[in-house]
Parts: sequence; structure tokens; C-alpha cells
Amino acid sequence: MPYLAVVTVLWAFSFSLIGQYLAGRVDSDFAVLVRVAIAAAVFVPLTVWRGLPRRLVAGFWVAGALQFGITYLCLYRSFTVLTVPEVLLFTVLTPLYVTLIDDALEGRFNRRALLAAAVAVGGGAIIRFHKLEGDYLWGFVLLQVANATFAAGQVLCRHLLARHPTPQPLHRFFGHFFLGALLLALPSYWLFGNPAKLPQTAVQWGVLAWMGLFATALGMYWWVLGSTQVDAGTLAVMNELHVPAGLVVNLLIWNREADLPRLLAGGAVIFASLAINGWGRRGALSKAGSGSP
Repeated sequence: MPYLAVVTVLWAFSFSLIGQYLAGRVDSDFAVLVRVAIAAAVFVPLTVWRGLPRRLVAGFWVAGALQFGITYLCLYRSFTVLTVPEVLLFTVLTPLYVTLIDDALEGRFNRRALLAAAVAVGGGAIIRFHKLEGDYLWGFVLLQVANATFAAGQVLCRHLLARHPTPQPLHRFFGHFFLGALLLALPSYWLFGNPAKLPQTAVQWGVLAWMGLFATALGMYWWVLGSTQVDAGTLAVMNELHVPAGLVVNLLIWNREADLPRLLAGGAVIFASLAINGWGRRGALSKAGSGSP
């Protein structure tokens, strides 16, 4: 779980940097393309092209297309029909998609993981809930597609690594993930990008570089690596921790107004969901250990 915790902090800073320096100023499709291109430049030179299971390689291309293609295409377009509070509220459902997709791939129904994810969603809703206004149905649909594809990408990577072991370390084939992302990020910019809204300042270029290297390249690498070291319930809950982490970063660095009682209450509920998942896992291990050899 240390990898997931580190990435949670990285992504918490990323939300603040995007809102402060990029949102509304830099074309969103260009920002996504730069992030993916920098990450690809980091890992593709290290990438092995032969001797890997074909399903592993193909799966990583699909996962990259899901997480940095469909997810971000839907996410950024949701802002055209939703207010920022509505976008934040509708993203809290990601942990449920993680558990449901993981169960579907395993052919099972894990009540403990689903309960932990549902409790985590409740904590996120406590922190983020605002009154819904206007016509938000289409925006809700867009964000649920984004949530589902982001969850599917990370669960798919986790299962591919478990089912198709290879002597090669992850960094030797993780470039395939970002090549898959480029399959959608590049044509997305060609079709929808606005060349008039490219970065204009050194700060904006610096933020994009930081996002590409740390939040995207190292962040996704560590997130996938960390996902293989925890169960599905813990992975689902960790998808919700960016909520309080992001608000704390905004509060401490940019002094944004925050409802501290709600932040503390929601954060406590999210951490409680980790405890629920841990208790259920320990109980299952105890039962397994008490059986006959």
C-alpha cells in the first residue's frame, strides 16, 4: 500500500495544479497529449518488444487507452454541462466500479470489498456533496463512463500481471500502457484540440512537465505496481483517498475555503472503510488457517 499512498499525494497536488494553472487556460486535449507523450518518452526506451505474453502486451495497450483515452475524453467534456461541485460529486463512485469489475473478472461476488467501497463512497459524498442544479443527466453519464473506464484500466492491469507472469520487471514493458494511451490521446487532439489555447507561460509548461513525469509516468507506474500488492477492496478504497488529500492540499497551499467538519467527517469514514476491508480479510484468513491441513 505504500506505493498507492505516495501516488495519492502526487495526484492530490496534481488536482490543485490543474485548477490553478491549466483549467480554462490550456486546451485540455493538448494537456492530456503532453502528459501521455512525456510518460511514453520515459518508458518506451526501456520497453521490451519480444518474449512477452501477447495477451499481456495487448491488455496493457487496452488499459492505457481506457485510462488515458476514454476516461479523460469523457471527464473534460463533462465540464461543459456540469458545475465543478457536480463533477466532484459524481467522481466518488469509482471505488464501486473497481470492486464490481474485479468481481466480474474473478467470477465471484465479494461482499466485503463492495461494502468497503460503498462506505468509502459515502465518505467522499460527505466531503463533496453539493446541491445539484440544472440539467446534469448527460454530464452524469459522461462521468460514469469515465469512472468505469478508469476503474477497468487499473483492474485490468492488476489481473494481467497476475495471470500472465513474466521474468521481465514491470518497467520493461510499461511503455505499452502509454502507447495504448497515445492511440486515443493523439487523434483526440487532432479532432477536438484548440491550437489557440496552447501553454503561454513557463509556469504552464512547467506544470505540464511535472504532470507528465510525476503524476502520469511515475504515478501510474507506482499505482499499477501497488495494485498488485493489495486486494480489490483496498484498491477500491484507495481510489477515494484523493478526495480529502486534494482538499487538504488546496487548503494548505492556496488557502481555498473548505468545510473542515465535513472534511474531517468524510475522511474518518474513508479510513473506516479501510478498517472494514482489513477486518474482513483477516477474518477470512483466520477461517482458512483453522481448517484441516
